[in-house]
Amino acid sequence: MSRLQSCFANLKKIGKKALIPYIVGGDPQKGSTVSQMHGLVEAGADVIELGVPFSDPMAEGPVIQLAHERALEHHTSLTDILAMVAEFRSKDSDTPVVLMGYLNPVEVMGYNLFAERAEKSGVDAILTVDLPPEEAQDLKAALADKGIDSIFLIAPTTTEERIKKICDAAAGYLYYVSLKGVTGASNSDVTEVAEKLALIRQHTSLPVSVGFGIKDAASAKAIGASADGVVVGSALVNAYFESAQKPDWQAAEPPALIQSIRAALDE
Repeated sequence: MSRLQSCFANLKKIGKKALIPYIVGGDPQKGSTVSQMHGLVEAGADVIELGVPFSDPMAEGPVIQLAHERALEHHTSLTDILAMVAEFRSKDSDTPVVLMGYLNPVEVMGYNLFAERAEKSGVDAILTVDLPPEEAQDLKAALADKGIDSIFLIAPTTTEERIKKICDAAAGYLYYVSLKGVTGASNSDVTEVAEKLALIRQHTSLPVSVGFGIKDAASAKAIGASADGVVVGSALVNAYFESAQKPDWQAAEPPALIQSIRAALDE
């Protein structure tokens, strides 16, 4: 059983929802990422989504776009990201790590070499935002050969026919984008999300996590009522950036936001 499977199975057994924070590797400082990851786990994170910096992050709103820019200014590469995961793994062999990003850096490295390096680093899954399942066969095969899951997005506008195709292609968990638009957009419609998740579950036994529009404890709790996990991105990235402006900032100390969301999910 993979780390992701074990994680979600254990959470289901005890009636808890997965807290999945998203941060961009190399932001707000290149040397802070691994400490941030450990701090998030200490604060109750179950899975970590680690963003791979890219020059044209088309699905991201202003907050995460700026995080990508800062990380690239720090010359953070895909190789650096894999090294961060390997360093994290030297102290944490249990928490699943999902790389989230865009296809270009992986293509440049090459699918087979990337899969090999990702496995050695301790990566559990990849979510490639701009790679639809119809075009993902080669990368998916290279990853599966190394025991790495391919995660795909489902949007509010995705038809049921396409939902079935995405569910058939996915492994690890499914990521439901709770609203139209980019990351950091307005709050989700909880009723619509619950209805869409019920439809998705007709076609898969995989856990379904929800991201986009989760800003605080209240929105996380509302979405968590129907989701298997909640992804917190823009609000967390912004909180880290603001904290890093303070001269006494400690990267291993997570923002209060993540602790409040954990508490709300557990209520």
